Amino acid sequence: MPTTRSEQRARTREHLLEATVGCLVEFGYAGTTTQRVQERAGVSRGALLHHFGSKADLFVAAIHHIAEQQLVRVRAAGAGARSKRDLVTALREAMSGSLFLAGLELWLGARTDPALRTALLPAERELGRELRETFESFGNDRIGYESLLVLLRGLALTSILRDDPGVADAIVDRWFERMA
Repeated sequence: MPTTRSEQRARTREHLLEATVGCLVEFGYAGTTTQRVQERAGVSRGALLHHFGSKADLFVAAIHHIAEQQLVRVRAAGAGARSKRDLVTALREAMSGSLFLAGLELWLGARTDPALRTALLPAERELGRELRETFESFGNDRIGYESLLVLLRGLALTSILRDDPGVADAIVDRWFERMA
């Protein structure tokens, strides 16, 4: 069955956003150019500009794309968890990989780019709200949630330079001992 124009546009937009995530992971925020995104997505310059008039527009859309995918991962983690430990394990997996790294690059870019920061905050709030509600469905308080979020982000950041799952597991175990 032939695809409609709107389906083709949606597919092209998705390719561009996936290419942006890939570029952010591979080249970082500063090294992600519209030219690199265009090449990775395999689209023309016109197609890129049709969907995103500027690099800033592309990054704002990438923020929402990453947040939507992370929300799906968080919801799946909550739905599949039978215990707090299951939930933490699933959240730890959700807060790793290319989506996390691409989001981290955008966070770093937002540090010095006020427009990017403004676009990033609502997406982060929504993701944070969903994480908190998922976590609190297991009866934990806000401090437990906040400390877990800081812990998981810290572990994910640390794993960039030193990936030692045994130590990370021990740190999570210690968190459970303190928070249980």
